[in-house]
Amino acid sequence: MTEGYDGLAPELLVEKRGALRVVTMNRPDALNAINLRLHKAITVVWELLSNDAEARAVILTGAGRAFSAGGDLHHIQDLQRDDWLRREDMVRAAAIVRGMTECPLPIVAAVNGPAVGLGATVALLSDIVLMAESAYLSDPHVSVGLTAADGGVSIWPWLAGLSRAKEYLLTGDRIGPQLAVQFGLASRVVPDLAIFAEAVALAERLARQPKLAVQSTKLALNEHLRHAVGSILDEALEVEARCFDEAEHQSRVEKLIARESAE
Repeated sequence: MTEGYDGLAPELLVEKRGALRVVTMNRPDALNAINLRLHKAITVVWELLSNDAEARAVILTGAGRAFSAGGDLHHIQDLQRDDWLRREDMVRAAAIVRGMTECPLPIVAAVNGPAVGLGATVALLSDIVLMAESAYLSDPHVSVGLTAADGGVSIWPWLAGLSRAKEYLLTGDRIGPQLAVQFGLASRVVPDLAIFAEAVALAERLARQPKLAVQSTKLALNEHLRHAVGSILDEALEVEARCFDEAEHQSRVEKLIARESAE
């Protein structure tokens, strides 16, 4: 673990590569599904990066064959049972969105595989999104009975347009890499085996740019996102918190867990 980041859970690794910081979601056997420990780590890492005086650019990726499968289903069941834990989770969800938009370092997402739910959100909150040929984006919140609150309803319309956001958030359909570029959700498609090297090369270019100019331009551009997020994020998360009590949501999660166990 890189000095200054040793308080993070092992589920989130930070590697120092000169002026670059490589942030890796590290639950490869679970397709980097976001459990409580990983959720907490993703919440706090952006402030640590912002305060890292030697860092100039960030690469965000996932270990193994996925970027992130989104919320861990067993963690979601814990949220159904524990109202206090659920409220804390919603606070962290808002902090992740705001932490990424307010982090001055340019963030390059190396989307090396599926980016689902919150995984899609953190990919799209990155400043430049590179997608592997086998990757896809999907936000299945609605399909499992939850409000698409932690980024979906606030940033997807601004990035892809309101009509497309409605279609893909309400259906949970997958968006392949070429379509993601066409929609404005990603910058370009990269061969699977080249995705990380391409992200490093791009991040190194950004790191060589004048520091103040890069950071001030990123933050000025992100004013658009901050206005888009506004009060929508908090209001949507409040509604999402209530969805965990709904029988239809609980039933759909149980079926997904049963399906996983059978595979």
